[in-house]
Amino acid sequence: MSDTDIEPASDLLKGAPETAYLWGHVAGSGDIQPGEFAVRTNDETCADRLAAIAGGGNIDQRETEWPYAHNTAVTRTKDEYLVTVEGDVVSNATAAFGLPVGDDAGGYRFDVFEEFRRQLLRGLLESCGTVCFKSSSGTVGISFVHDDRKLLETVDGLLDACPVDAPTGEISETSSGGYWFGLDDGAAAPFGTWVYDGSDETNLFAPTRRQKLTRSLEQAEN
Repeated sequence: MSDTDIEPASDLLKGAPETAYLWGHVAGSGDIQPGEFAVRTNDETCADRLAAIAGGGNIDQRETEWPYAHNTAVTRTKDEYLVTVEGDVVSNATAAFGLPVGDDAGGYRFDVFEEFRRQLLRGLLESCGTVCFKSSSGTVGISFVHDDRKLLETVDGLLDACPVDAPTGEISETSSGGYWFGLDDGAAAPFGTWVYDGSDETNLFAPTRRQKLTRSLEQAEN
């Protein structure tokens, strides 16, 4: 392995665990322009890994205020890492996978990742998913939040086709003008266990995001 504990993808346009994970992140938190994408993450290790998979890229660290999706009056400040990748492969990939470019809507064609749905959903969960422990009910909440309803419809379809039972609620509007939906609380443990299964062998995960989910599930179990 390289210093970032992960090797570059041999071909960013082909289905593989690492490309599924990368493009899941790009779809979930990417700002895509012609020939360039910029992915946001608050996990430094994840930023390094995404850049490594892409074969290189610029990583810019900044401090950002994040509004809560369901209450925009409340914000939290976190370090954010912006991974920017340029090149013809970005244009080719965004066209092949139906990703939105600039103001153009996306169609999200992820069929090439059918065998790597776990890694694709992991990238999507880490980039546009939220995890919380609900102290009032002693359960874990997993939801997906995004400005693009079409992406959430795509995620919902991926969850419906994954090998563990992951029923979801209806897609609703957030107070910030975006959209969200949640998994049934009873699906959090089986889905969370499944989506990170095997991640230690590949290093295709954001350590802080996996840790938060693991701790939340442990709280619910205890």
